[in-house]
Amino acid sequence: MTSHDPRMTRREMLAASAGSIAFAAVPGRRGMPLSPRTDTADRPGRLKQSVSRWTFGGMALPDLCRAAKALGIVAIDLLQPDEWSVVSAAGMVPSLGYPTPRRDFIATGFNDPANHPMLLEELRTTLPLAARAGVPSLIAMFGNRKGRSDPDGMAACIAGLRQIAPEAERHGVTIVVELLNSKVDHADYQGDHTAFGAAVIDGVGSPRVKLLYDIYHMQIMEGDVVRTIRDNIGRIGHFHTGGVPGRHEIDDTQELNYRVVARAIADTGYAGYVAHEFIPSREPLRSLRDAVAICDV
Repeated sequence: MTSHDPRMTRREMLAASAGSIAFAAVPGRRGMPLSPRTDTADRPGRLKQSVSRWTFGGMALPDLCRAAKALGIVAIDLLQPDEWSVVSAAGMVPSLGYPTPRRDFIATGFNDPANHPMLLEELRTTLPLAARAGVPSLIAMFGNRKGRSDPDGMAACIAGLRQIAPEAERHGVTIVVELLNSKVDHADYQGDHTAFGAAVIDGVGSPRVKLLYDIYHMQIMEGDVVRTIRDNIGRIGHFHTGGVPGRHEIDDTQELNYRVVARAIADTGYAGYVAHEFIPSREPLRSLRDAVAICDV
């Protein structure tokens, strides 16, 4: 995680802990070499896998790029604009960018019309930069409820996102609005169910405004992940992974069968990125290697 990560206020303690472990696991440190991914070299998986920058915040970004690339990962997720060129120089894709380092990024979303001028200006500034840098998607938020009804929140989101959709289409960059849980991590967040997000995406009606379906968050809020993904794949532009409970490894220590979930995503013909956003509780690069193998379907 970089010092300007807007998610730091909700994640800095966890990320710092994970990062201190990750730093020790950089290839070549403490006699712990990283073996390239070879188990499926003759059968490339159908999903393009990425990894979120903040979960490996103790590693320098070039080191993370080298380690992730060796594991078969093709992209790095959740990056500020000044990090995009580092990832591109490593031969990887900056799969998801922030439009701003603003620290109240999650709570201040499109569900409040008073936020629209600021949010639209941030996106208008960043969309052309993302297009030139080869960043396929920028992240946005629905925002905290603060007493708003769902119909009012939906209407505000639709009105705001409709204003930026033509520019996203012109630049060929997708704005993905993230679904988050309000039960454990983000109290009062309004976009906490797929139905809410789907109604907004349908109301905007643009191929360049989609959902960021975070599997961890939606498993907490509603479960029924595979069917929900199948029913809404046309509305989804990006995925995040994470084990439930705890947002740790996506292996058999948690309640979802991620191989089944990954296969369901791939079977839809989804062509975007699936980014790992779990906090390793064991040796980080080994956990990441395991996650890549699980989702290599």
